[in-house]
Amino acid sequence: MTDPVPPEAPDLQGLGDQLLRLQRRRTSSYAGTELDNSAFRILWVLDDGQPRTQRQLADELDLDQSTVNRQLNAALAGGYVERITVVGSASKPVRPTPEGARAFAHDGVIRAELIAAALGELGAERAQRLVEDLRDFNDAWDAALCRDATRAGD
Repeated sequence: MTDPVPPEAPDLQGLGDQLLRLQRRRTSSYAGTELDNSAFRILWVLDDGQPRTQRQLADELDLDQSTVNRQLNAALAGGYVERITVVGSASKPVRPTPEGARAFAHDGVIRAELIAAALGELGAERAQRLVEDLRDFNDAWDAALCRDATRAGD
């Protein structure tokens, strides 16, 4: 059996390790925050001012609906989001409550300060390059996924 990765390929194992390490940050706890990570992520999606249905949240958070249902019920019980009625629609989208918007802003500052501190350790030039490189990498990854989906549909 041949190795599917050519020997001249970049360090895919190293990249995978770092992506998983970065992914774990989604579940990190931060001193002084008020929201659990799931409520913060829901409020992050809703921060654009557009109410979302549970299905829309599941799609945008890339989670299954049962997980989002559980997280959404916790955010509703905590008073961070509220359901609204849309005339002519059976679904009831959610939006942040004033308390949810306040807690999101509070926790956002704490998280932003930590990220800024980490970027500060890199220095301005490396930090800017990191942001640009991550954007380029995500764009390239999206393009590769799109090509793969197109091939799968053939």
